[in-house]
Amino acid sequence: EVLGLGGAQVIVTTTLIALCVWQFGAPPLVAIVIGGALAMSSTAIVVRQLADQSELNRTHSRLAVGILLFQDLAFVPFLALESALRNNAENLDGGEIAGAIIRAAVALLIVLASGRWLFRPLFHEIGRARSTELFTLAVLFVTLGGAWATDAAGLSMALGAFLAGMLLAETEYRHQIEVVIRPFRDILLGLFFISIGTLLDLRLLFTQAWLVILLVLGLQLGKAAIVTVFAHQIARDWRKAVRTGLVIAQGGEFGFALLTLMINDRLASPDLVQPLLAATVVSMALSPFLIRHSGRIAEWIVHRPSTEVDDMAREVRQQWETSRRDHVIVCGFGRVGQNLARVLEKQGFEYVALDMDPRRVRRAREGGDPVVYGDGAHTEILEAVGLRTCSVLVITFAEPDVALGILKAVRRLRPEVPVLVRTQDDTKLDELQKAGATEVVPETLEASLMLVSHLLLLLHVPVSRVVKTVGDIRNDRYAMLRRIFRRDDARPLDETHSLREQLQSVVLLRGARAIGKSIEQLRLENEGCTITALRRDGIVGSQPAPETVLREGDVVVLYGTPEALEHGESLLLMG
Repeated sequence: EVLGLGGAQVIVTTTLIALCVWQFGAPPLVAIVIGGALAMSSTAIVVRQLADQSELNRTHSRLAVGILLFQDLAFVPFLALESALRNNAENLDGGEIAGAIIRAAVALLIVLASGRWLFRPLFHEIGRARSTELFTLAVLFVTLGGAWATDAAGLSMALGAFLAGMLLAETEYRHQIEVVIRPFRDILLGLFFISIGTLLDLRLLFTQAWLVILLVLGLQLGKAAIVTVFAHQIARDWRKAVRTGLVIAQGGEFGFALLTLMINDRLASPDLVQPLLAATVVSMALSPFLIRHSGRIAEWIVHRPSTEVDDMAREVRQQWETSRRDHVIVCGFGRVGQNLARVLEKQGFEYVALDMDPRRVRRAREGGDPVVYGDGAHTEILEAVGLRTCSVLVITFAEPDVALGILKAVRRLRPEVPVLVRTQDDTKLDELQKAGATEVVPETLEASLMLVSHLLLLLHVPVSRVVKTVGDIRNDRYAMLRRIFRRDDARPLDETHSLREQLQSVVLLRGARAIGKSIEQLRLENEGCTITALRRDGIVGSQPAPETVLREGDVVVLYGTPEALEHGESLLLMG
């Protein structure tokens, strides 16, 4: 696909265009460079558009990317030829061009080998660390490493970065990689298109409009026809071959570089090159439209609808279609997330899951589950799995900080969507609810509620009363269940949060300052704690009245944070 199809496209397109340019009076070697420049296509536009359409794994996309890869490799000998012309060399050094081609082939083999035996295991280990910063550094390291490798071989740095990106795009970490490189991509891609705009002479679009239109039609129809003929030899399907030709039909950024160098080095007349630059810009502007509608155009040309595809393409397309329909998003595909998924499947509901464990994602995808590797705290990931159309989002991660990050990202995009949050305990319960959680389900408290409900049923309590009791506890934010006596060695889960209240008993021995005073007189609420129970003569009274007078030997049960309990105990004993 790279050497065969890509080589045939570049050689035939370059030859035909060079013959046409030569007929207009250009020197043969200059005509070859111009032909090579116009044989190039835009990797930035093609790969981005195919990725947006979730078609990178389709047959026509694979063929197109193979052609693009060879075009990037072929740029080296064309650049060497332009350099020789600039230096007024009458005869090209064949050894120099052959050496460049050999170095390109070696660099390609090195990068491909690295992708199979280094990149995937590397990102697997980094993914297990669950560090966004480390993940970003690894992506930059791989990209810069690929650029350095090709530059050391005497090739373009952009070629190495492109190869590294292509290999990373074929892994299960593609969505997360897209997120971490988005700031770099948007800035640099913007600069690239700005530089393209500065090369275009707008006067040509008005003074030589018909010439530009003819050049655009000739360029796109000619390249599409050449690619279609050769792609059919591999795909054995005219529809896929036509789609490949439409994807490759535009001009490219490397062609811009060659044409610009020829103007700057005065190797060709601006009157000849400027219309070609204008035609290339227009073809690149039309390219997204052609790529997006290539399927319909191909069906119209060959009069046959699509018959699909390989397993990977079918999986990607099914996931894409699911994310556009009413579905459930499950953030976290551990034991809880998988249990939810099984119930959803049983009940006929569609879902898409997110998880940051690469091994789990790989095994789940192999088993047919629609699981994507990605961090739900990024809005781009949420959009990719269809947050705009989902009916409910469930967060199953036990860590409340992870859930908070996802909640904030969700509420930025869809403030109204119901969000169900699972946590390990009641830490940051209030904070999760304030962040927009529709319901928060603390595991430890819900386990207690389940035991309570089963216990009451075994005690022959009416079902309606059990349901009301459980509902009241939930509506009260589990306040009753948070009133517990902790072990001496128990540490609070969150030193800064208010939900650290606990129970503590204080015995009023002889000499305690609270003896003879009423509960109301002590004003313990000013210290942040309350008396929830009073034990006297073996009898326990809950919620004692404010006018109750304390006696020697009473056991007072206080409720509050550790700091409030310390002050309350001091007030009871020492005043």
